[in-house]
Order: sequence, then C-alpha cells, then structure tokens
Amino acid sequence: MPQSATAAIRFAVPAATVPLALPLEALFDGGRLTSDGGLAWLGEAEATVGVCAALAAVVPEWRRGPVRHALDTLVQQRVFQIACGYEDQDDADALRTDPLLKLVCGRLPESGRDLASQPTFSRLENAVRATSCYRLALALARVYCSQREHRAGGPPRCVLLDFDSTDDPTHGDQEGTAYHGYYGQHMYHPLLVFDGDTNQLITAVLRPGNAHGGRGAVAVLTRLVRLLRSWWPGVQIELRADSGFAVPALYEYCEAEGIGYTIGLIPNPRLEREAALLLAEAQRQQAETDAPKVRLAGETPYQAGTWERERRVVYKAEALAEGPNTRFVVTTRAEPPLALYDFYVDRGESENWIKDFKRACKADRLSCHRFVANQFRLFLHAAAYWLLDTLRHWLTRLGVPRLQLDTLRLHLLKVAGRVCELLTRVRLHLASSHPAEPLWRLLATRPQRP
Repeated sequence: MPQSATAAIRFAVPAATVPLALPLEALFDGGRLTSDGGLAWLGEAEATVGVCAALAAVVPEWRRGPVRHALDTLVQQRVFQIACGYEDQDDADALRTDPLLKLVCGRLPESGRDLASQPTFSRLENAVRATSCYRLALALARVYCSQREHRAGGPPRCVLLDFDSTDDPTHGDQEGTAYHGYYGQHMYHPLLVFDGDTNQLITAVLRPGNAHGGRGAVAVLTRLVRLLRSWWPGVQIELRADSGFAVPALYEYCEAEGIGYTIGLIPNPRLEREAALLLAEAQRQQAETDAPKVRLAGETPYQAGTWERERRVVYKAEALAEGPNTRFVVTTRAEPPLALYDFYVDRGESENWIKDFKRACKADRLSCHRFVANQFRLFLHAAAYWLLDTLRHWLTRLGVPRLQLDTLRLHLLKVAGRVCELLTRVRLHLASSHPAEPLWRLLATRPQRP
C-alpha cells in the first residue's frame, strides 16, 4: 500500500480536553469497516419494494462477451450509494470495496469480488437510449402501483395526482440546458408527479430548461391514467397542480376522461375585478377587528378567451398587514369555496417532498452531457427516494415523528460498523454509543417485517 495511504494524520488536541495531553493520530487502516451500517436497512427496503430490480430489468445490455457485474447489481450499487449521500460516480472507486455495500449488493463482504468502479457507471448511464426511457418510467410507476396497494391493504378508491415542476440548475453544456427567465438561471425543468395522499413519487420526467411549466403534462397524464385504470379498474383519479399547468388542453383532457381537477390560475384584470368586492369586505373586517389577516373566499363562472366553455373558478381574497392578496383556482370539485381553496393549498406539501428529492437524494446532480443519460440519472435518484421513503414509512407506522430524508439518513444509515464474514453468517458490529439504536430495534421488531 502506498505510504500516503498508511501515514498517520496528526491532530493538535487542546490540553484542557485531554488531561495527559496525549497526541492524536488517525490512520485509514481499520480493516473491514463500513461508514454506513444502515445499508442493511436499504437492502431490506429494496427486497420489499424492488425498485432497483424493476429499473434494471429494462436497462438495455450494452456489453458483449463476459459480464463482470450484472445489471441489477450495478443499479443497486449506484442507488444505494446515492441513498447514503454518495451521489458522485467517482465515489464508487473507494466504495466498491465497502464490505457492507458488497453484501447488500449480493456479494460476500470479504471473499466476494469487488463492486463496480466509476468508469463502469459512466458506461451504464450512457448506454440508455431514448426508447428505454418510457420503459423505465413505466417500471417506476408500476412500483408505485404495487406499493400504493400494499400500503393501503388493497386497491385505492381514489388517487390524487399532484403535478409540480422544479428547477435543476446546470453548470455546463449539457444537452437540453437553457436559460429560464423566471428562475434566472441555466437549468433543466423536470416534471414531478407525487401521490397527494401518500407522498409517494410516481414519476420524474426531465424537460429542457426553457420548457413551459405545463409542457408534456397531458402526455404524462395520459400514460398514467392508462396504467392506473388497468391496474385498478374503476379507480377515481384527481389532478391538482399550480398555475404553471393552467392550459386548456389539460382541462379538456380531464373533462373528456372524467378526471377531477383543481389547478391554479394566473391572476388577470378580469379575475381581479371579480374578486374586488370580496377583497374590499376582507379589508373592512380587518380594519374593524384589527386582525393580522382576514381571509374570505368566493366563486364565479368564468370563461377565458382560449376556453371553449365556462368553468368554475374559486378565488381567495385576503387582507394582510402587508397588503391585499388574491388567488384563483379553476376546478371541477363542488366543495364550498373556502374548503376548496384549502384543498388546493394542501398541494404545498409537495414542496417538502421535492425538497427531500433534491436535497437528500441529490436529484439535481444531472451532469452527464447527454440529455437521455440525465433522464436515467433522474430515475436512479427517484429509486433512492423510494428506498429512503420506505424506511421513513416503516418508522412513522411505529410512531416515530416524520423525518426529513437527510435527517433519517444521518440517524439511521450513518453508523460505523465492523463487518465480519463468518462460516455460517455475516456479523455487523456497530458503534456502541450510536444514538439511533432505538430506531434499529423498532425496525427489527416491526410486525410487518418478513
């Protein structure tokens, strides 16, 4: 081993904290250790959900001759690394020998051969073609259907689809990168679809940076509706989205297919005039009561110039200390205006799911040159989200408060351990003082565990 790998790293420790003022040295020679003892739980989540296996089953085989790493092993390794916070391909060069990562990818920790290195992952991500992306998206959506039914204990009667978009900044000359005026940056503009009741990620579609918020929404919805109705005949489907998706083609498709929708509208002078009387009443009540805010809601039949017919529009008129605030929603639902608007506002929870997807799962690390390769990366990061969210779901069912995914990773996965390959078993010795031991015991004794 090179001298640089074994030389001690010396630290200056304040004498007040060490009575004998002993010098501290650090060496990377601890042997068969892992920094991520919680990889075992990721392996169990994958065994339950099968999201890596589903994606690997439709990844095209690009290699000829003897194959050293099976496709399902490659996908598992890459997704497990992302879930543990190692989103860079280069991290594989060191992690390929991690004994626990080898074990959860189906290899013995000591006697098994090492996992794949960075160049293999580069070839994997660039092997995907545009024709494969639809099959990958369908595989991810089928995982959703299976797990939605499993969590509910049967077919759902209604599925609420939350459509949203987000910005993924780009820092190079990737295919499809473009300047977006609203966000003021060069970026990709992915379309994300979540289940509005369970926060499960259904699909993630990469779009060019200058794409309109609603671009491709009808095509994505069409494919999802076909899948959901074939999986659950008779299921009711609802759509909820912000004003970026306020396009007549989406309303018309939903109405033709019997899909309820609640979609934000961009204010315009005509809508503002409709809300003016209610806003004046809210301001009057605020002035009389000195309340910090007064919120009222109303409705009106409305037909924009590009619409073929009138539709129900609900509006909120709110008087705040900072000034007036009006918002508008077009909907097929029949609730009273204020209840309907509260239902629409609940879609804001998807912002937290997107934050988990981007911050904990690093879904904005789309640095491949090819657009299709970055779409494949987005699916890999979606798979990491699925595994972490499954662990969170197990814990919340056991009474643990809902955790952000980066907090869950810190508490549950980031625990050091020594991996020992014995004759009849593999034993994982974990840090004795790790504060997440109660979470481990909860998961190990959960009633639903196989």
